[in-house]
Amino acid sequence: MQANPKHIHLIGICGTAMASLAGMLKQRGFRVTGSDAAAYPPMSTFLESLNIPLAQPFAESNLKPRPDLVVVGNAISRGNVELEHVLDERIAFCSLPQILHDEFLVGREVLVVAGTHGKTTTTSMLAWIFETAGLRPSFLIGGIAENFCSSFERPEVPALLSRCRHSHVG
Repeated sequence: MQANPKHIHLIGICGTAMASLAGMLKQRGFRVTGSDAAAYPPMSTFLESLNIPLAQPFAESNLKPRPDLVVVGNAISRGNVELEHVLDERIAFCSLPQILHDEFLVGREVLVVAGTHGKTTTTSMLAWIFETAGLRPSFLIGGIAENFCSSFERPEVPALLSRCRHSHVG
């Protein structure tokens, strides 16, 4: 792990994709913190199991010490006290799709499952098929897959399997 890891804060961390991203970033060696309006299982307990601090409710103080980067969840809009602080203080920020691309997708083979219904189930099934075939997939799923007891796995593997919300398609 890095001696002084980059600090990344996630606004809206209890969304399934954001909590999974938090775990992937922590596994990669970043210092990860996050905040949300309401935290409840399974994502609150998932974050707790990863020792990722979760602040409630949204507040400017959640951004102290100043993070190196803030990831803004897609459910967050102008008027959110943390987002307004990020903008006022000119703290670097990005979206989940942007950091996912920059940190995990560049140089990888990627299989993305998109659609109206069944994305999480289909992605979970594909990950399990790849796993049982001995391919050890890296994945990001929009829920905690029972076969893996996680919503993400092995972000260092050169291929990534992911589900995609319509708002993440670009």
